[in-house]
Amino acid sequence: MIELITESMRGNVLALAAHGKVSHQDYAQVVIPAVEEKIKTHTKVRLFFHLGEDFAGYTVEAIWDDTKIGIQHLTAFEKIAVITNVVWVKEAVRVFGVFVPCPVKVFTNEDIAAAAVWVNE
Repeated sequence: MIELITESMRGNVLALAAHGKVSHQDYAQVVIPAVEEKIKTHTKVRLFFHLGEDFAGYTVEAIWDDTKIGIQHLTAFEKIAVITNVVWVKEAVRVFGVFVPCPVKVFTNEDIAAAAVWVNE
């Protein structure tokens, strides 16, 4: 499940939290509409993506949805903060982050406050 986070984020920050298993429905119903809305109202979007302690992975379809969003809106992002303690996610972000034309930073769940400061500054 993915939910929108609205508190403590400035206007162009899209803040999301992932819990349990993330599916295509999460992207279709939450992520894609939220990304499209932010892009309509802001020149550049900052992404704050928190994978909570109860995060249990992605379905194959969700991985594909995430890839499509990244490709379709490659230049729409100004900053991306990924907050997680999941080792494989941290490594994937570090590997694929070099191909994204904006700063991408990984934070641990313990550093979530620092991630919020960084993405909002």
